[in-house]
Amino acid sequence: MNDTTQTENAAVEPRLIVETGLDRRVAEIIEPSIEQIGYRLVRVRLSAQNGATLQIMAERPDGTMTVEDCEKVSMAVSPVLDVEDPIDKAYHLEVSSPGIDRPMVRKSDFTRWLGHLVKCETSILVDGRKRFRGKIVAADENGFTLERDQPAYGEEPSVVIPFTALAEGKLILTDDLIRDALTADKKAKAAQAANQNGEDADDE
Repeated sequence: MNDTTQTENAAVEPRLIVETGLDRRVAEIIEPSIEQIGYRLVRVRLSAQNGATLQIMAERPDGTMTVEDCEKVSMAVSPVLDVEDPIDKAYHLEVSSPGIDRPMVRKSDFTRWLGHLVKCETSILVDGRKRFRGKIVAADENGFTLERDQPAYGEEPSVVIPFTALAEGKLILTDDLIRDALTADKKAKAAQAANQNGEDADDE
């Protein structure tokens, strides 16, 4: 599989966790515009911060997001929001990266961050509970396996959580996560620079 195909597949991978209410309406309006310019929507949240703030988390398919990328996404979604006008009051638009302790919203997030701690909630009882915290030790098409970091008495040390049951998930900030996230970011930016140089050479 070439890089272009990987990028295209990554860009169109659906989210497991989507918004509700007005947040969902906004997400449906802006997601096509974000995908069209090669980015992926992570999350939309309208909060009461500073009167009202519409926070849009987005990223490149490789997981990076620079200040310039945020500006591009902001420029792409602003006209669409102006036309559709889903929010009936003044608000601040804030486009950001998902951050290191990011929300986990796609199957590929669990594969990418294997070996790291995550906390998550399920919509139904899994193994007798709905809240989990532990290390991602495996992930496939159907779900992921957590190795609990603090199993209760009588609990199995690991639990398999189906993606269909996942309601919310987030990475837990650790020194290992910071180190791996910075390493992945450097590699992705080096690859982007190499691709850019290749394109520039083709243009000459």
